[in-house]
Amino acid sequence: MPPNPNLPAATPSSDTLIRAAAPADEPGILALVAASGLFQPHELAEVGAMLIALFSGSPDEDQCWLVAEGTDGDLLGVAYCAPERMTNGTWNLYFIAVHPDHRGGGHGAALVRYVEQMLAARSVRVLLVETSALASFAATRAFYSKCGYDEEARIREFYNAGEDKIVFRKALAG
Repeated sequence: MPPNPNLPAATPSSDTLIRAAAPADEPGILALVAASGLFQPHELAEVGAMLIALFSGSPDEDQCWLVAEGTDGDLLGVAYCAPERMTNGTWNLYFIAVHPDHRGGGHGAALVRYVEQMLAARSVRVLLVETSALASFAATRAFYSKCGYDEEARIREFYNAGEDKIVFRKALAG
């Protein structure tokens, strides 16, 4: 069963092909997410469980898993987004990860632009992104700012004692 028949099949972006994730991508996605260094072991396990649900035929139809693939077929990045429940036109970009060997090449920005364009075509109004306020996530926060996201909220000690959650927001459709 395809991950989501409502997604465009593929879109080239310079040397990056962005497409819906396929079952054959599962090991590569897990390896990429682990290599990113941004996920705790329990979060990696959750990503694995989500991929199993996605490819077993019981996915949430509205969720969106995308991969950025290089010209050599290697996975360069992955993005996951889904609608915010009980809202009208608000989605969350739950995560985006680019393999450390390919950071700085525009692959993450290409994934974000693709997500934004795809969701705007669906009349999604707002895209939210959350991340940690820890110093180790400073580059992540700078990335979202550079992509045009505004810091909307801070929830103190959300993830752990001393670790705030920062929520970024971008309007997609008016």
